[in-house]
Amino acid sequence: MHTLAQLRSGELKGVKRLKLSENLSSFPLEILELSETLEILDLSNNALNSIPKEINKLKKLKIAFFSNNLFTSVSSAFKECENLYMLGFKANKIEVFEEDILPLSISWLILTDNKIKTLPDSMGKLAKLQKCALAGNRIEKLPDTMSACGNLELLRLSANNLTQIPPWLLSLPKLSWLAFSGNPCSGSCEPEHKEIAFEDLQVQELLGEGASGEIFRGYSQELEKELAIKFFKGEVTSDGYAKDEMNACMSVGTHPNLIKVFAKVVEHERLGLILEYIPSEYKNLGFPPNFDTCTRDTFEDRLVFSIDAIKKIAKAIASAAAHLHANGLMHGDLYAHNILINGEYKCYLGDFGAASFYEVKNKGYEKIEVRAFGCLLDDLLSRSSVQSGDNYQALDILRKRCLSANSNERPLFGEMNF
Repeated sequence: MHTLAQLRSGELKGVKRLKLSENLSSFPLEILELSETLEILDLSNNALNSIPKEINKLKKLKIAFFSNNLFTSVSSAFKECENLYMLGFKANKIEVFEEDILPLSISWLILTDNKIKTLPDSMGKLAKLQKCALAGNRIEKLPDTMSACGNLELLRLSANNLTQIPPWLLSLPKLSWLAFSGNPCSGSCEPEHKEIAFEDLQVQELLGEGASGEIFRGYSQELEKELAIKFFKGEVTSDGYAKDEMNACMSVGTHPNLIKVFAKVVEHERLGLILEYIPSEYKNLGFPPNFDTCTRDTFEDRLVFSIDAIKKIAKAIASAAAHLHANGLMHGDLYAHNILINGEYKCYLGDFGAASFYEVKNKGYEKIEVRAFGCLLDDLLSRSSVQSGDNYQALDILRKRCLSANSNERPLFGEMNF
């Protein structure tokens, strides 16, 4: 974190990254003096509502964040920022999104948790758009022009007012991660589940934290076992409503590669779930995407898998995904960073924050998730200890089928042979 005093003194001359959070009500014009070097600008958690058009002087600007400010419209000031590829206005008060105000270089757009009702037709001109986060708005319809967004891979539409998912969306050649729960058009399920009062639980150390909540180690006298307890952070997350994630978790049923749900927590200020405790020997298979990879996971340097290990992981995750889709549930976030794995390659697919219910007869949703599985296979095979042999070739053929630009050519999870 930097300070306004540092900026004004010239101490920050030459920096590539600038982060200021001092309840700013106006854009500090001294930032424009960093035009020769500044690549990442983060003015989140301030009180800004406008950006000067002179921001186009920041010719090297690639990433700009303005989360938790007071903007009521998507700023048009970035139109001439030709190197800007990531723009975020999460948790503002945006209602207006005008036509043709974004640079065509945008590949990652974050407008989560605003008040947007209508998207401009010019969204279809964003040919480089790969990742678009629109959850928690009031959007009623996607512009048909977005059918031209051929590079779109991840789309978050949960917690809006959509009355339908347009057919063209299911045919986008690269769409792999889709979330649309909490809309009038999305399916829903409120399963009955065992309830345990918060006061009857022993909540212990924090095990982990994600976008939607915190997971603690715990114990239930009633269940007589060690548990994991997840408390959700708020009503709306970056993927949708917390209650939709809870319902998805409680609806998945039993599968050896899915984490069991024992009960939901009641009589507590936060929504909570009581889950199967996964031993500490299990680690995340990968890490979330970074600024450079955009939609693709990251991994430990020099990480290598044997073909047998890749086959075992792929078979387990395909089986879990087949189970979900047989019950009309799309995971929406099928990634290595949401897979827990131990030294023997036993694995669990977790994190249902982006899960969405749909009518099972529409196989288009499953074909989208199959492409996400193809990306997972692609990542694993790129770290294979060998790049030849019958087993490698078989997995590579499956990878190519899953990644086909024509969704009709992709296999369903239940059709995959390992």
